Amino acid sequence: MADTTTADDRTTAFEFPQHTLRGAFNAAFFRVMDPYIEHNLRRHKQRVFADLPAEVVEIGPGVGANLRYLTAGSRLVAVEPNRSMHGPLRDAAKRYGMGLDLRERMAEETGLPDSSANSVISSLVLCSVQDPAVVLAEIRRILRPGGTFRFLEHVAAPDGTPTRVAQRILRRPWAWTFEGCSCERDLEQAVRSAGFESVTIERYRIRTPFLPFNTHIAGIARA
Repeated sequence: MADTTTADDRTTAFEFPQHTLRGAFNAAFFRVMDPYIEHNLRRHKQRVFADLPAEVVEIGPGVGANLRYLTAGSRLVAVEPNRSMHGPLRDAAKRYGMGLDLRERMAEETGLPDSSANSVISSLVLCSVQDPAVVLAEIRRILRPGGTFRFLEHVAAPDGTPTRVAQRILRRPWAWTFEGCSCERDLEQAVRSAGFESVTIERYRIRTPFLPFNTHIAGIARA
């Protein structure tokens, strides 16, 4: 399948800080942890990513964990600013037989035309973008009327719970290690407030040693 990489030199308000060591660590971490993460999230991904169209835009595809949920021969428009993820993502696209249009862009400014996508997907991404509200507005902009945004995200736990305490204590080292990832965002409210025509969200909890990561949402928002 065709593999293209696009980027432009247009000055933008959002820039991704390329950290050589942390970028390489995160690419390796998510490759190694992929079976474990998928074990915990598989049934939710199977539901949310069911019946995806032949061309999908993914915000922050990382090393390509979600390619397994696309139909063979599909085309992924991958908006991924982290260069450390590009090599593993290309390898994954070849392994799954997917066409890949790789764009080194921020999720806040994808560079894609208005109303050009039938479906946008993301998983474990809105936690680390600079401005979730701007990203969600950008997703609405590029979706065609009736198109869907399908997502799985880890979110802030309820106040007063042990998980919430752990999220507060670990927020700074967690964000440093995982390149800006916040474990304290109310992403459910962010999606519900983004102006989609309809939003369906399921809250759930997984149980891992990574306590700040254990509270999740999954859902579909329709433009």
